[in-house]
Amino acid sequence: MSPFLLVRRVGQLLVGLFLYGIAIALMVRAGIGVSPWDVLAQGVSFKTGIPFGLVTNIVGLVVLAFWIPLRQKPGLGTVLNVLLVGPSAQLGLWLIPQQTELWAQVLLFASGLVLLAIATGLYIGPKLGPGPRDGLMTGLHARTGRPIWAVRTAIEVTVLIIGWFLGGNVGIGTLAFALLVGPLCSLTLPFFAIRLPEPAPADAALEGELEGTAEQGPGLRGEGVGEQDAVRFDVRDGILLESDASARARAVDRAASPLVRGPQPDRAPAEPRTPPRASRLIAAHWLDDRVTGRARRTRRA
Repeated sequence: MSPFLLVRRVGQLLVGLFLYGIAIALMVRAGIGVSPWDVLAQGVSFKTGIPFGLVTNIVGLVVLAFWIPLRQKPGLGTVLNVLLVGPSAQLGLWLIPQQTELWAQVLLFASGLVLLAIATGLYIGPKLGPGPRDGLMTGLHARTGRPIWAVRTAIEVTVLIIGWFLGGNVGIGTLAFALLVGPLCSLTLPFFAIRLPEPAPADAALEGELEGTAEQGPGLRGEGVGEQDAVRFDVRDGILLESDASARARAVDRAASPLVRGPQPDRAPAEPRTPPRASRLIAAHWLDDRVTGRARRTRRA
């Protein structure tokens, strides 16, 4: 790995984590509701008097401790997430005044939500490990076999209820966050993703230490694939971003796919067209695997 690429990855990670904390502070100061994990941090802060930023750090450490029985290994980005998001959120709370006018509250919350989506793309794009909450979600998915959306919903509903009973701010902003953060992140994740070259054997161990592990269930290409061919994902709020190796493997499959558009030898060459969005292409490949995967496994058997 070149030193320039490593500096770029770490630099983008740090900027993303700093902006993530500022985005949280914007939504907290809006006062119309925050995300489930921030509702929990608010509730604990109200009951104990501990500053919100420090509670965010403590919650991150507690969540990271649950990685141990799930056999997950944190990456550099995971550790820095636990350490840096809380202080940057506390700095934002110190700089940003509380809003009471409705128009200002809506504007502040919308700004925080957009900034959070950008920050998510920035800190996940370098592929240096997911946040502690994301790793908990994927770890439970891998151990229980439950769908990602079901695990995520169970976790966030639980922390939301606990935070609400402790006095956290649940409002229209909480609902808006749940509905909009996914679509917004689907735009920023591919935009800020850093394409990494295949690591040399000498760099493979270092890359493993930097990324950590975020376990995923069976790959989208079906059961029976070797460990070296397994699909790996970065996850944020249920969005799956494919690794470079998986993207290259899928490019090979495009021509034979009945669902994903590819070259057709019996037709005239198609006119140049705008490349499809990454999120739509991943969804099409997923559907293709689900429809054709069973037939391929049957033929091999």
